[in-house]
Amino acid sequence: QFRHVQQMTYSLIEWRSQILSGTLPKDELAELKKKVTAKIDYGNRILGLDLVVRDDNGNILDPDETSTISLFKAHETASKRIDERIQEEKSLQQNLDLRGQPIFNTTHTYSLYVNFKNFVCNIGEDAELLMSLYDPDLSKFISENYLVRWGSNGMPKEIEKLNNLHAVFTDLSSSDLIRPKISLVCQIVRVGHMELKDGKKHTCGLRRPFGVAGTANS
Repeated sequence: QFRHVQQMTYSLIEWRSQILSGTLPKDELAELKKKVTAKIDYGNRILGLDLVVRDDNGNILDPDETSTISLFKAHETASKRIDERIQEEKSLQQNLDLRGQPIFNTTHTYSLYVNFKNFVCNIGEDAELLMSLYDPDLSKFISENYLVRWGSNGMPKEIEKLNNLHAVFTDLSSSDLIRPKISLVCQIVRVGHMELKDGKKHTCGLRRPFGVAGTANS
């Protein structure tokens, strides 16, 4: 249990550094905060500490402003989610070797390496490409976004990264590897004017969804 909590603490320290860096886009920051609060709640449960009741955004619910019924339902939902996570961990630990060593002592987390070569799409303005892993059966993303800023000239905004755009999706567990389907999804966001016309300087810099692409399920 000490090793388990130690690994979780290292993850929290790393995520805290990312949050304090101030470089994450707003949507990625929100997702990371949810991930942090979920990890904290899970750690509190396995240590036998009190469960903190939160809303959908990970904020602690104020008992003075939240009804008793709402608090109870939120507590039930959070407790059920953590129990499911614990059951997943227990199912992995049942695969012990002959020496009785837990699986997390003999098996490391997995990573997926992505080498981004080129982006071809007739947008006419700057774009942001958000790549992440997606579980189509559960209809949810299972990783954070890898962000690439692409210029209207068909080149990366950071030209020094040309032919050097790499990403590693880390902390993939054994349970992720046995998912029936996983897709790599790329969301395309156009950054510019409200309409693809010159002028309209007052609308410059708007982020609008433009398209989406994905790999075949693997």
